[in-house]
Amino acid sequence: MIGKLTGIFCGTTPEGAAIVEVGGVGYAVRVPLATLNSMHADRKTFSLFIHTAVREDAIDLYGFPTEEELAFFKELLGVSSIGPKTALGILNIADVATLKRGIAAGDAAILTKVYGIGKKSAERIVVELRDKLANESRARGEKVGTSEDAEVIEALLALGYGAAESRQALKKVDQELVGVRERLSATLKKLGSAS
Repeated sequence: MIGKLTGIFCGTTPEGAAIVEVGGVGYAVRVPLATLNSMHADRKTFSLFIHTAVREDAIDLYGFPTEEELAFFKELLGVSSIGPKTALGILNIADVATLKRGIAAGDAAILTKVYGIGKKSAERIVVELRDKLANESRARGEKVGTSEDAEVIEALLALGYGAAESRQALKKVDQELVGVRERLSATLKKLGSAS
């Protein structure tokens, strides 16, 4: 089993998987969109933590830049009827911290934005992961809040900002600010000052 790949980005497959060249061998690795975008931009050596999914007709590799993303991906796979492609789709809608906060707060709406996840599936994910994620957050001393950050990201995407830059700017916003309007305003100021 492959645990980690360190190599050079060499493009994508027709299906959209990243091709990672390691020692002359090109591995097709499915990665979150934010990771794929940064790979396109940097084109340098990078490392991915790998999950290997074995099926009857294929062996698929899923790669993540951090162990935290890989661990959350595996937690999602533990939910009944959630496969690797759906779990990767969930990781494409927001960063791991935002997703964990939303699920811990019991917000299933954030998950219905993923193709193939309806209201019932989203509620099942929340029911199966909510307590575990809330306990993890409390153990780290974090406040278990709402999914306001997901709404802020959605608003920024509607305004034409990229997902990666929106998440980066939102991370710099004071966590004490409460409410979508206040957090959106502060994030827009951060994005404006970065230009």
